[in-house]
Amino acid sequence: MAEGGAQLTREAGALCYEEDGIATGNELGAESVISVTRSGRRTGVSLHATGVSGTERLCATDWDANLLDAAKATPRRSSIIKDPANQKPGRKKTVSFSSMPSEKKISSASDCISFMQGGCELKKVRPNSRIYNRFFTLDTDLQALRWEPSKKDLDKAKLDITDIKEVTVGKNTETFRNNTLVDQISEEAAFSIIHGENYESLDLVAHSADVANIWVSGLRYLLSHSKRPLDLIEGNQPTLRFTWLSSVFDVADVDGYGIMLEDTAVELIKQLYPGLKESKTRLKFKEIQKSKEKLTTRVTKEEFCEAFSELCTRPEVYFLLVQISKNKEHLDCQDLMMFLEVEQGMTHITEEMCLDIIRQYEPSEEGRHKKCIGIDGFTQYLLSSECDIFDPEHKNVYQDMTQPLSHYYINSSHNTYLIEDQYRGPADVNGYVRALKMGCRSIELDASDGPDGEPIICNRNNMNSVLSFHTVIEVINKYAFVASEYPLILCLGHHCSVEQQKIMAQHMKKIFGKKLFTEPATATQLFLPSPEKLRKRIIIKGKKLLTGNESSGDVTDEDEEAEMSQRMNEDDFIEKKLIKLCRQLSDLVAVCKSVQFKDFDFSMKSQKCWEICSFSETEASKFANDYPEDFVNYNKKFLSRVYPSPIRIDSSNVNPHDFWNCGCQIVAMNYQTPGQMMDLNTAWFSQNGGCGYVLRPSVMRDEVSYFSANTKGVVPGVSPQVLHIKVISGQNFPKPMGACAKGDVIDPYVCIEIHGIPADCAEQRTKTVPQNGDNPIFDESFEFQVNLPELAQVRFVVLDDDYIGDEFIGQYTIPYECLQPGYRHVPLLTFVGEPIENSTLFVHIAVTNRRGGGKAQKRGLSVRKGKKAREYTMMRHTGIKTIDDVFKLAVHPLRDATDARENMQTAIVSVKEMCGLPSISSLKQCMLSLASRLQNSDNTPCVSLSMKENYPYLEPVGAITEVQRKLLAAYDLMIQESKFLIEAADSIHEKIARCHKEGMEFHEELHKLGTKEGLKGRKLSKAAEGFAWNITVLKGQGDLLRNAKNEAIENLKQIQLACLSCGFCKPGSGPPETKHKRGLQAIQEKDLREAYGKT
Repeated sequence: MAEGGAQLTREAGALCYEEDGIATGNELGAESVISVTRSGRRTGVSLHATGVSGTERLCATDWDANLLDAAKATPRRSSIIKDPANQKPGRKKTVSFSSMPSEKKISSASDCISFMQGGCELKKVRPNSRIYNRFFTLDTDLQALRWEPSKKDLDKAKLDITDIKEVTVGKNTETFRNNTLVDQISEEAAFSIIHGENYESLDLVAHSADVANIWVSGLRYLLSHSKRPLDLIEGNQPTLRFTWLSSVFDVADVDGYGIMLEDTAVELIKQLYPGLKESKTRLKFKEIQKSKEKLTTRVTKEEFCEAFSELCTRPEVYFLLVQISKNKEHLDCQDLMMFLEVEQGMTHITEEMCLDIIRQYEPSEEGRHKKCIGIDGFTQYLLSSECDIFDPEHKNVYQDMTQPLSHYYINSSHNTYLIEDQYRGPADVNGYVRALKMGCRSIELDASDGPDGEPIICNRNNMNSVLSFHTVIEVINKYAFVASEYPLILCLGHHCSVEQQKIMAQHMKKIFGKKLFTEPATATQLFLPSPEKLRKRIIIKGKKLLTGNESSGDVTDEDEEAEMSQRMNEDDFIEKKLIKLCRQLSDLVAVCKSVQFKDFDFSMKSQKCWEICSFSETEASKFANDYPEDFVNYNKKFLSRVYPSPIRIDSSNVNPHDFWNCGCQIVAMNYQTPGQMMDLNTAWFSQNGGCGYVLRPSVMRDEVSYFSANTKGVVPGVSPQVLHIKVISGQNFPKPMGACAKGDVIDPYVCIEIHGIPADCAEQRTKTVPQNGDNPIFDESFEFQVNLPELAQVRFVVLDDDYIGDEFIGQYTIPYECLQPGYRHVPLLTFVGEPIENSTLFVHIAVTNRRGGGKAQKRGLSVRKGKKAREYTMMRHTGIKTIDDVFKLAVHPLRDATDARENMQTAIVSVKEMCGLPSISSLKQCMLSLASRLQNSDNTPCVSLSMKENYPYLEPVGAITEVQRKLLAAYDLMIQESKFLIEAADSIHEKIARCHKEGMEFHEELHKLGTKEGLKGRKLSKAAEGFAWNITVLKGQGDLLRNAKNEAIENLKQIQLACLSCGFCKPGSGPPETKHKRGLQAIQEKDLREAYGKT
């Protein structure tokens, strides 16, 4: 468009106004790139082997009205979130046209260079918040970038490659941050070219993430090869892949003629790259042969290598490899070590570990000999179990197993004997086998009188299928501890005569033997025994007779349906059904005596710790909504079991999180019914080694603590965290199993669900990638605030947007605490939980502002929060003067603690921003970028490391630029804030701990003091609630401060190590290793002196 003109255009599905080349709109750089082939099908950017000509400019085209309507349609899927307020605003269904074409994939640096020489339209972002459409090209001699139109002379509208300092991705420069349209710019499509001595930025936005990746990878490659011949660009240097594929081809070419049958070539590629469709491989060979005007069924070595490269190169993995390898097309040990530490959050990485990875995954003999890994080996490594999203440490029992049973969630099954619905489903012993193999630790037995004096297990609605009680007990004994050694609870319900009850007791004693736990609880016992104490023991839950000599007695029936009817009936005079219970069966019940629930006040005063109450989901939901704090406090001491409503005749499942949020330990699930709720249960108990026991958060265990299941905001004493998920791509998605009438083509999109407390529940989705289930590129980032990480789960769901009958493709659910940071593949599961072969999601995970828990190298990334936006956790007024006076003393220390933590975080983020890095980047990434900017023109460091009071400061060596001076000032502020936190943390913590201790001294006298102040009823309850809140805040904030200090110390160690590795040491100052050790040792010794008060 000629400059000076103005017109109204439709771009990216939104009206845009263009004037003097300035573009504004609702969405910039997300899904704007569309080109049309001869068939009229939109395919994105077509890259040809010879590059794109200068006249074939990449620009946005008008959207068809029907397509626009479809793009704005809402997903054909109901949300998991009951409360619409929990859904993230502003994200609607969109349609993406991937800029990567079917004709040619980016698989080498030469592809990137060719594309850049052909040129494309980019949006140029200016500091004045204006955005200009410009056409950028790379000179044929690879010496400069040029753009047009421009008011400058042609010789000035360019940027020499030699002037470029670095290329950064994302919206991380001051220009981007200050632009009023920044929220409308796609993070994945934005990049910046840093150039000149003052580190000025040329800020650009591509039409898609793929195009941005091409420019970033190509420019970085040019920078790294600026002083060497570009052999690879010219195609004269064989790659690791080519030499490997050549050797594979030669082995398969038994005749040695340099050709093979197409069938052989197809089978060979299938062996090398499982999951690739045979039809796609055959079509690619036909395309290659057609381009060469060949009509043959035989394949040459060159054709084989070309087909493999185009079919098996994942662009997103290639761009990642080039980024981390300093723009080579392979990784050496140093590159791999940096990737594992910086991106994957691993520690103690050695060169030998990296060599093991290369030896295991690099397919070429040449690569293994040269100790490097190419694109194919790197892809296989990323797909391996070593890069699984699930933290391997959580696949073992890692939690404290010595606490009372009531402090754990327990994996539980409802009507375990059923394999179909509970109304007419037959009883089947495989129900027990399945549940026990899945780590279930609470199963149900519903016994009735059987023929020949032998009790049976059956569905009383279907007496055609019954199981012998004896057989069931034998099966349970066989599989009880196959998946877990921790205690198994048998929930025994029976409708048997006294005679057959005795037989039941005899069978269990004989078959279970010493495994049966029958030690009676003592009158003074305050807590249940621990899972560790009860290892390999079987616990019977059931009714129990009072102490006496009677051989039998009357107890209330354990019939759940009848019991629920009695509880929910408003008639107080309904008569409870009584049954006879024999003494032998009663004596088998020890620590799980079934009693009926009356109310919370009665239970807290009279219920024994070994007594357990069962609640229907209707009753439990009522308590969760009306008395959330009381329910949590009740479950600190007592076990509670929640079972599905009997009206669920289809055996559907409850949402277990609704009751886990209240602390309910045993939420019985219908294992025979797959779906979202069963996915949540299965995933939740996959942590802690899959042992069936998961320790509840401390705020739900501590005797004095405040937690409400219905909290809508920050949990007192817990620092909110932000989960950053980038959905990059998908691999080998099958079509939905129920979509029988549909072809193999699917239009996938990904939903990310967060489950946990109500404040954390959220759901977001990606755009739809049409007609691509093989390797759809999503390239979308999402953020979720998580207020209680220990109770959260993340669920990835892949769905078909153009479905017939069934939209479900696959899912994967994982506890939040089990997430591994970095680049990870998510293995997709079927609707019934079976793995889908070769089907994965490729994602990047990062957590910011993580405090207290987890491994330090994976947690604790910082995000900026100004003082005005800073949230201070406030103390609550109890109305009891003596207590309030104590808590008032903690107000200033709590504020100081928050300021110390947040000031350090803000200082770290400031350095990251000045280095052009996002907040989710690690400290190691920050220091590497810092080092590149603190160099002289001859690439020598312009600063040196100076240990002042054992803290790693940087001092300038000679003259430095204004930009470098500002960067050093930001670095100094980071060290100063870290120093202040480390040195002030103990004194602040001591004040907080003193207030906590003095407050706890009033715990036993709280009600008496409240009564003395004239408080009663609701006011007294509010005083107790406020007291618990304050105690929780003091304990939590004290822990956060201590963890922040430890993190600051670890940060300084990493900074000092990074400074030394970057050469920031004074000439003649001795070996860096010695100085490094002295500095770290001094910090540690100083920390110990402060901790123990030594001089």
